[in-house]
Amino acid sequence: MPVSLRDIDKTLKELLKPEDFVDFCPNGIQIEGKDEIERIVTGVTASRALVEAAIKDKADLILVHHGYFWKGEDKAITGLKKARIQLLLRNDISLCAYHLPLDAHPELGNNAQLAIVLGINQQNPLDIAKKHPIVFSGELAIPQSFHEFQSRVESELRREPFSIEGRSKKIKSLAWCTGAAQNFIDLAVDAGVDAYLTGEVSEQTVHVARESGLHFFAAGHHATERYGVQALGDYLARKHSLSHTFIDIPNPA
Repeated sequence: MPVSLRDIDKTLKELLKPEDFVDFCPNGIQIEGKDEIERIVTGVTASRALVEAAIKDKADLILVHHGYFWKGEDKAITGLKKARIQLLLRNDISLCAYHLPLDAHPELGNNAQLAIVLGINQQNPLDIAKKHPIVFSGELAIPQSFHEFQSRVESELRREPFSIEGRSKKIKSLAWCTGAAQNFIDLAVDAGVDAYLTGEVSEQTVHVARESGLHFFAAGHHATERYGVQALGDYLARKHSLSHTFIDIPNPA
């Protein structure tokens, strides 16, 4: 049976608590389509390719981590933005996006789901000043050498990580944060863990890793953030008896 868009919106808001976050984009419904939802497509980013794939899948709602209307961008709906939004409106498809609230969720979030994929036993948050932390530390279920863990990351995430070898012979403890979180490497150094894993790398990150002796892995912004939105889509499908398909649009970044 179809479920109203408003009921899905209510479920997501109660679960992810977007009002608790100061974010870079609006969380929740960004483009409103039809009132009743039967088929959901999830993806990492609301690119035109994802929208086109969702149209082929006859989706009523697209749920993503990276949506539209980011702070600092031109507010005019022209060019590429116009083309994406026009496709959604012509096909009466809603777009819903959750950014930081999806990173932070303790069970369905990007960080929690990545820990499951990589065999990390989650322990303590490192950004403890935040109401909803997004940087975590934990221990590998099975301690691994630098090269063993590098291979594990590549195999699971289907992307060779940019890696810097540190001092410890075995990686037992590590910190991580998905996406563009390379600037949190100092929290990992202060925590005294063996390794830090995130999605991206900056020029200065390399020097911090080398000088601290920390193993460092930049495993891809897209690759590290595939899993939260899938888990969230599965949750909605179970709760509301909906059809859910995750569509991965490959992105090497």
